[in-house]
Amino acid sequence: MAEIRQKPQIVSEATEAQIAVHWREEEYYYPSAKFIGQANLTDPDVIERFSEKNFPECFREYADLLSWDKYWDTTLDTSDPPFWKWFVGGKINASYNCVDRHLANYKNKAALIFVPEPESEAPVAVTYRELYVRVNEFAALLRDFCGLKAGDRVTIHMPMVPELPITMLACARLGVVHSVVFGGFSGEACGTRAADSQSQVLITMDGYYRYGKLLDHKAGADIALEIAKKEGQTVDKVLVWRRHAGQNASATPFVKGRDFFVDEVLTKYKGQLVAPVPMDAEAPLFLMYTSGSTGKPKGCQHRTGGYLAYVTGTSKYIQDIHPEDVYWCMADIGWITGHSYIVYGPLALAATSVMYEGVPTYPDAGRVWRIAERLDVNIFHTSPTAIRMLRKSGHDEPDKYNYHFKHMTTVGEPIEPEVWRWYHETVGKGEAVIVDTWWQTENGGFLCSTKPALDPMKPGSAGPGMPGIYPVIIDENNQEVAAGSGKAGNICIRNPWPGIMQTIWGSHDRFVAQYYAKYCKNRNSKDWRDWPYFAADGAVLAADGYFRILGRVDDVINVAGHRLGTKEIESACLTVSEVAEAAVVPVADEIKGRVPEVYIALKPGVQPSQAIIDKVNKVIETMIGKIARPKHVHIVPDMPKTRSGKLMRRVLAALSNNMNTGDITTLANPDVVENIRELVQGKEAVALTDGPEDLKRFGTEE
Repeated sequence: MAEIRQKPQIVSEATEAQIAVHWREEEYYYPSAKFIGQANLTDPDVIERFSEKNFPECFREYADLLSWDKYWDTTLDTSDPPFWKWFVGGKINASYNCVDRHLANYKNKAALIFVPEPESEAPVAVTYRELYVRVNEFAALLRDFCGLKAGDRVTIHMPMVPELPITMLACARLGVVHSVVFGGFSGEACGTRAADSQSQVLITMDGYYRYGKLLDHKAGADIALEIAKKEGQTVDKVLVWRRHAGQNASATPFVKGRDFFVDEVLTKYKGQLVAPVPMDAEAPLFLMYTSGSTGKPKGCQHRTGGYLAYVTGTSKYIQDIHPEDVYWCMADIGWITGHSYIVYGPLALAATSVMYEGVPTYPDAGRVWRIAERLDVNIFHTSPTAIRMLRKSGHDEPDKYNYHFKHMTTVGEPIEPEVWRWYHETVGKGEAVIVDTWWQTENGGFLCSTKPALDPMKPGSAGPGMPGIYPVIIDENNQEVAAGSGKAGNICIRNPWPGIMQTIWGSHDRFVAQYYAKYCKNRNSKDWRDWPYFAADGAVLAADGYFRILGRVDDVINVAGHRLGTKEIESACLTVSEVAEAAVVPVADEIKGRVPEVYIALKPGVQPSQAIIDKVNKVIETMIGKIARPKHVHIVPDMPKTRSGKLMRRVLAALSNNMNTGDITTLANPDVVENIRELVQGKEAVALTDGPEDLKRFGTEE
């Protein structure tokens, strides 16, 4: 933990093309000799092996960790940019790689350990042999009872229970494309995604525990089917897993011929085996919907071979997972982190992966550390939001428990240096290495991170590009931003990689426009060097090659690591009959990092009331989910707009965060800003800060 140097604060002038960043670089922390001695990646030659001159063949190292039905002919096909094809000609099955191939050596080892939220319920271990049996039986049900085949889509709306990865792996066994919707999302959100993916089967659960209460989850299925039908998609079957055997946690009536309890149908398939279908390496494995700035969620389509290779390689070398480790990623499988680093990556390595059903601080702030102690967890993976929550609710709680992590991950958003230090010193007890990873739903796996046994850690900085990943920061003038300049820009990846999404489901043009058009050097080129990937995140590159991520540069709010589109929330607000206009901006939150704040202007003649505010809150929770609940809903006389009629969210974000509003002389109605300030902050308030860079930049593209 020695500090090797303290670097001076960087101060730069802001220009139209580059936003100045004022931050000091932190001290380095070093991995222990004990960790290095057991690590998977200790060879410094990895930098040379994955250098640009060895691209793309370097990624054979990841793909060779898998068992292939047919070895591939071409590592990377760039003939149709930016629709890259990886391991072309190869055949592989993800379910086989995560389950079957481990039976010879690890059949009686726990693949999953499920920890129920009620502490009165004991943890349940599912061995690799049991996982094999259950995946096969459910695959037989999906094939023979539901009539599903390779290429069909299935929507899964489930909480954190073992039946969720079992369902995913059964789909993968058949080549059925699964689309998992976060269990906390509403029936409406589930329905729109089922319609977009044209799913004919919905798989859900009767209920699950949250804050000690058994919630009725199946109720959302009826709403989802209704929404899907309105959008032109009929769902034929609803399969319902039970939280408790022989019971029904849902009060929602079943529709005969459509709704089925899984356990009742499974009796017909007991002991059945389903041969894993060899899938083309480029065959879709799953869709993962993420919010977009245009309002319509986009289905990120991930391939089978490249994705599985990338998450397996990064799980082994960056998460440092060995078969004997007990690994706990505290994310939800309904997000990409859970897909990559609870299910596919760890299980491909024969890991023991822990799943926790409920709230980390229920019934008290010691729950996480009791679980870690009881299960002897030695790799811990969570988000800055969860870290801040645990720090606030029980600053000294980790000291009370006898667990020892060798490795810890933070993912989903930038972590503040002071929070990083608490994570390292208190949670990690000064023993664990930390990888502060940066990546996105679209990317499949980590893009920036320190290599845990090779690189020093630096609080607040993600680290260098991953092996085989070549990031660059580009400004709005299409100029590369130099390392150590203190200037922020848009972080881009210069090259393709196996984990990158194939396309947006059903919208190839949107895929190109959103991720590649901005910095494409030549639309006619088939050279990957002419097609940098635009991540829409702001970042700074330090002189040492470490990237510090500043947050989104588009209209997406990162709430506790969950990306929520402002357009989607605004659209929900506008379904309230009294609302004429709506604007959603991010506001700083001590626990979640950023949360939405809503501004609404009412139709002429409508008087402001608490009832309208209540309606707006309810419709957001109903259409999107509780994760999108705004911190406040402000009824304003008018919205700040430019003379061309564009709504200036940047100004509203400044008012919500008590920041300087900047130049408002271009507004058509500048007087309204002071009116809104008094409404939001009070008459005596003054702007206290310039604010974080991500909040200053919010909405500037308008």
